[in-house]
Amino acid sequence: MEHVYCCTGHELKIPNIVDSQGVYLFDDKGKRYMDLESGVWCISIGHKNERINGAITKQIGTLMHAGFCYSNKILEESSRSILDIVNFVKGKCVFLCSGSEAIEISRQISKHLSENKVSLTLHDSYLGAYSSVTDRTTGWYVFNWEKCKTCSKNDKCDPFCEAFQEIPEAISDFVFEPGSSSGFVRFPPKGLIRNLANIVQKNGGKIIANEVTTGVGRTGKWFGYQHYDIAPDLIAMGKGIGNGYPVSLAALNKATVSELEMKPFKYSQSHQNDPLGAAVVREVVREIESNDLITEAERKGSLFLSRLESLVDNKIVLDIRGRGLMFAMDFANKDVANRIYNALINQGYILGNRGASLRIDPPLILTEAEFEGFFHAFKKLIFLY
Repeated sequence: MEHVYCCTGHELKIPNIVDSQGVYLFDDKGKRYMDLESGVWCISIGHKNERINGAITKQIGTLMHAGFCYSNKILEESSRSILDIVNFVKGKCVFLCSGSEAIEISRQISKHLSENKVSLTLHDSYLGAYSSVTDRTTGWYVFNWEKCKTCSKNDKCDPFCEAFQEIPEAISDFVFEPGSSSGFVRFPPKGLIRNLANIVQKNGGKIIANEVTTGVGRTGKWFGYQHYDIAPDLIAMGKGIGNGYPVSLAALNKATVSELEMKPFKYSQSHQNDPLGAAVVREVVREIESNDLITEAERKGSLFLSRLESLVDNKIVLDIRGRGLMFAMDFANKDVANRIYNALINQGYILGNRGASLRIDPPLILTEAEFEGFFHAFKKLIFLY
């Protein structure tokens, strides 16, 4: 790519993909690859999905972009479909383009309403590409939960634990990423998250569920926060909610909407509440519901996890973590992981590479037979080391 500036930190492995279908990609030489990374974890219901492509074509034929003073009824229909899923009765949605934007507007709303300037998050959370979330030297209280992993109380976390005593009262929001942990798939104890949420909400702050990666069925539920006994005020969605189309949204609960009516908030960008993005979101929800893909993600995820766990030998494969269709595999060292990663690509399997860890986030439509094909190829490679 001579004239394309690449700054993601990833090496381009397959320079010319020319077609796709379901869980597969095809390069210009006719080679087929199973996409077990779902692009950048975005292809929730498969490449070249006919239903989604049909919705895009239909909406393009009427109105794909709207200004600030005109719109289309698809926005209301799509918002209702999302609010029904999260049970935000009388809530509202704002549609944007990327997960980073959904996090950004959620934090801005929280700060505007609370008039506080400090956000709380876990030390290993990834919250987007903007400097406002990557630079945590100011405006953040970062909670390191490493010691909580080995705490004997675990999910019965003591609300009076000394770990909570230094948290400032003036917290505007707790941005919770439920399980992705910057791509390493770690799941904080339920008790810890409940206590953090209670502390923040008690002091007038908002709970923002960052579901950009963990939402849309990825964890075997519609959203990752549903594995925890918390009630978020705002939910940021992206990636899988567009199945590859660049759309994101922030969902606001009734209480937050009511506060905004009393204390108006302004935020605008060129592609805010575009009809085309909203049409895609509505159709993704319909496709998932009509095929019961959330239930299937939970069922298949449990099956796949048990298969992967059978490979742990404490020599080459040190640990397997997973929930739903989101898995991470820790290897003995970065070199071993990289060699297996490259060998899998050569055999037609694309995974996420996280140093000494590999990550699997397949489309929700991956079948048991397709997973078994990958599993046996993966198992043979491990035995080579």
